[in-house]
Amino acid sequence: MRTRTDSPAPAPRWAVRAAHAAALTTVPSGLWRIALGLGLPVGYSDQVLRQDFHIPGWGTVYVIGLSVVSEALALLTLGLVRPWGEVVPSWIPLLGGRRVRPLAAVVPAALGSVALVLVWSGFASWWTTEEHPAMLGPWHTVVGVLYQPLVLWGPLLAAVTVSYYRRHR
Repeated sequence: MRTRTDSPAPAPRWAVRAAHAAALTTVPSGLWRIALGLGLPVGYSDQVLRQDFHIPGWGTVYVIGLSVVSEALALLTLGLVRPWGEVVPSWIPLLGGRRVRPLAAVVPAALGSVALVLVWSGFASWWTTEEHPAMLGPWHTVVGVLYQPLVLWGPLLAAVTVSYYRRHR
């Protein structure tokens, strides 16, 4: 029988793989947005970039920032299978070395997974049924493929969250 001070069992292999997969789901769309923010020809004309997306300008900061924040949030999934999800790393001021209360990890992760499922579940049908007249040539298909992994982010995060909860209850 485990006591409260015992370390939980290590994360199962499937959960570790799912956490890594979740962290990777934002990479394809993020790289595309970074290229967009840098003004590279990734589906929109220069006129559309300038007028609709304000690139170059604050639109550049927005799309690159969105990519960085999305990836940072996706990387937090790894905390559910790594030691830093159980004990706050010592380099973090005021909290370093303290145990992470399981609900402090589970509640935000569960809410995040629900939000992600709600946001991305309709993406495939929306992207394939709606017209995107500003998108040039085959880029409509390319962007659809690059954003498709985001549909998996929520379910992967949910699975890893359930695993974390089971190991820490």
